[in-house]
Amino acid sequence: MPDIITFGEALIDFVPTTNGVSLSDATTFIKAAGGAPANVAVGLARLGVSCGFMGQVGDDAFGHFLARTLHENNVDTTELKFSPQAHTALAFVSLKADGERDFMFYRHPSADMLYSPYQVNEEYVHRAQMFHFGSISLIGDPIRRATLFAVETAKKAGAVISYDPNLRLPLWRNAESAREGIMLGWKHANVIKVSDDEFDFLGGDAEKLWHDDLQLLIITRGKEGCTFFRLPKSHRLRKSGVSGFKVESVDSTGAGDGFVAGLLSGLLTHPHAVDDEETLRAICRRANAVGAITTTKRGAIPSLPTSQEVDHFLKSY
Repeated sequence: MPDIITFGEALIDFVPTTNGVSLSDATTFIKAAGGAPANVAVGLARLGVSCGFMGQVGDDAFGHFLARTLHENNVDTTELKFSPQAHTALAFVSLKADGERDFMFYRHPSADMLYSPYQVNEEYVHRAQMFHFGSISLIGDPIRRATLFAVETAKKAGAVISYDPNLRLPLWRNAESAREGIMLGWKHANVIKVSDDEFDFLGGDAEKLWHDDLQLLIITRGKEGCTFFRLPKSHRLRKSGVSGFKVESVDSTGAGDGFVAGLLSGLLTHPHAVDDEETLRAICRRANAVGAITTTKRGAIPSLPTSQEVDHFLKSY
């Protein structure tokens, strides 16, 4: 059984072969497996962590491509469902000249949105040490109810709950509904990774966003690295920063998911790292490296590094 379970959407990213063009001007695209929880699952597996993915794709060519991609990357797909009612979600990703992205989604509804609470295998969830999910599966029911049920099941079993807000405003009704939906997941998490833009969107105040179950809040800042907040035994919120790595970025898709994979793999190995700043800084440095490497190729899953690649990268700095 997997040590870490990721839960949520798996989809197809169509990424232009040329940077700096709009979707209307792009002429050719690369098909890449994606979806934040699926990316994290592959990232963990490539780092040598036993990982499983829970979610649903369409019973179509893209869905089976995703299933094959996860399986080929040593992710346990026992709990990956195939829906005959809806197709696999698609995302077209426009790359700006600096590697940043704009998104256009096709999911009206997609198969992942139809995942229901009755499909959650409680026994499977009970055996995981960590459970990771994101905010996309909180946008609407039935996947929202299924997500919260799976999170509660994992929490009752003693798993560490990891959360990535992963803000995609076009998928929400409006900005306020996005904030409310994101906070619905936020209050259940022990570990949260949030980008600097997402942190600002939620108010930018770590003390106000803190809650009793939260142990670690990490804000990623791209090439500048990350900032983390923790509440050690002194019971005072402490802030620290870890420098990032400057690389030639081609596509930032999946960089945050790579960071999460690096972070969770480190926390799995060092479960008490929150109380040891030196260990936590080392974990974050490695997570920064995973994220940086992921930006050097197109697509998320194709770019996620192995442990050996991360070790080689870190030796050059």
